[in-house]
Amino acid sequence: MPSAATALAAAPDGLAPPARVRAMTTVAIAVAMSVLDTAIANIALPAIARELHSTPAASIWVVNAYQLAVTISLLACASLGDIIGYKRVYWTGLAVFTAASGACALSHSLPVLVAARVIQGFGGAGIMSVNTALVRFIYPRDQLGRGVGFNAFIVAISSATGPSIAAAILSVASWHWLFAVNVPLGIIALWYGARVLPATPRSGHRFDVTGAALNAAALGLMMLAVDALGRQGERWLGALGLLAAAGFGYLLVNRARAMTAPLLPVDLFRRPVFALSVGTSICSFMAQTLAYVALPFLFEDVGHRSQLTTGLLMTPWPVVIVFVAPIAGRLSDRSAPALLGAAGLGVMTLGMAALLTLPHGASFADIAWRMALCGLGFGFFQSPNNRLLLGAAPPERSGGASGMLSTARLLGQTTGSALVALSFGLAGTSGAGVAWGVRLALLVGTIASGIATAISLLRLGQMRSAR
Repeated sequence: MPSAATALAAAPDGLAPPARVRAMTTVAIAVAMSVLDTAIANIALPAIARELHSTPAASIWVVNAYQLAVTISLLACASLGDIIGYKRVYWTGLAVFTAASGACALSHSLPVLVAARVIQGFGGAGIMSVNTALVRFIYPRDQLGRGVGFNAFIVAISSATGPSIAAAILSVASWHWLFAVNVPLGIIALWYGARVLPATPRSGHRFDVTGAALNAAALGLMMLAVDALGRQGERWLGALGLLAAAGFGYLLVNRARAMTAPLLPVDLFRRPVFALSVGTSICSFMAQTLAYVALPFLFEDVGHRSQLTTGLLMTPWPVVIVFVAPIAGRLSDRSAPALLGAAGLGVMTLGMAALLTLPHGASFADIAWRMALCGLGFGFFQSPNNRLLLGAAPPERSGGASGMLSTARLLGQTTGSALVALSFGLAGTSGAGVAWGVRLALLVGTIASGIATAISLLRLGQMRSAR
């Protein structure tokens, strides 16, 4: 039986243009569904809580259950992709996601809905874990940046339009339809994907069940602990959870060091560009989330703006990414992606600093150009960074790299949300306290973006020394 590396060497360099368009259409539908489902669930929480007679605190688990399931299973799904093929994991994940969406739509109690969301999260992990690995086999090597840029475009436009789509559906139907719309889209993508997605070579290693359990324990405990740190009276539980997560993480890393293709890709972290790209991704998404979560409190609780106005004020950031991400992806195929990423992060840091110094009673235009500046920087960073991260791994380890890319994003977003809660806890809940909490969160976000810029510049030095 030929090795994975031999099979990869014999494989064609990407798909022909017509087949490439069909394959990326399938990928776009599934990625959009998985991203939209987070945004639309957030918007629907008040309606879900009222109809299912649950408390707002309990209804939060409609969101948390999905995120927790995705996080603990991403690397396991990525490893399975290396073993049995990315197409199979992707298609199975999409099938599970679609079926669970139907179960969510039919739910009539909170426990059933949360259970369905957990299953939906496992399906979402199958989609997210290997979608960039599939892009590597859909596009030829010299056009990989275009594929990564298109992926970033789909994520950005789904994030930007998610709240509007949810609001439009809720204006004419119940929350059940937010999940029901996934079913026909999923069936179309399943039928199409079975025919157009490329088959990929499989590695010969076995699935690490113990490693998957350690990974789930470490990341799951970390997410729950970080959430507890943001609530007064439970911070000691958060500290204990972090210690337990660190213990499981140590066991996972120690186990992975002795393996040639571990579930946690420590072998890839020995490549400086890969390690620095992961660090840059975590810090940048942390900064973005700090701004995304904190700013609505500034606009609504301090500025007394309506939810509709707040939504419009938040829009420039993702809208600019929609236009910039494909351009940055194409540029990363022609010029130094590390330099593009560092420049983008520098612009994002300037934007975060501008938001930090936002004057009281700022006009729509004052806020919009600051948000647009952040979006411009993030858009020019994301596609080149993802291209570098994926390209730093050998083709046969594309699954591990793809899974780590998604895990880095989730780790950054989770940590950012927890830091916002901690900022509010330290600042207090009065009107002045909320304002100070937002400022503190934006300060931490500016620092995180600056650190990401510095890491990206280190990556540029590593690439020059490797030549």
